[in-house]
Amino acid sequence: MKLSIPELNCGHCQASVTAALAPLATGIAVDLPARQVTVQGAPDTAAVLAALSAIGFPAQVLAE
Repeated sequence: MKLSIPELNCGHCQASVTAALAPLATGIAVDLPARQVTVQGAPDTAAVLAALSAIGFPAQVLAE
């Protein structure tokens, strides 16, 4: 799953997003300059979006 996270703009943001998604995914790759995150495994889309929203990083799904 590939996500766009417009508020993702620094290393601290990257660490927060990674920590929030770690319990939900088998792999997380953050592309900080593009403000995108790729989540590997078969995570529940709603759970991923809710986890990100809960920490102040609303996201949009670019690809499942």
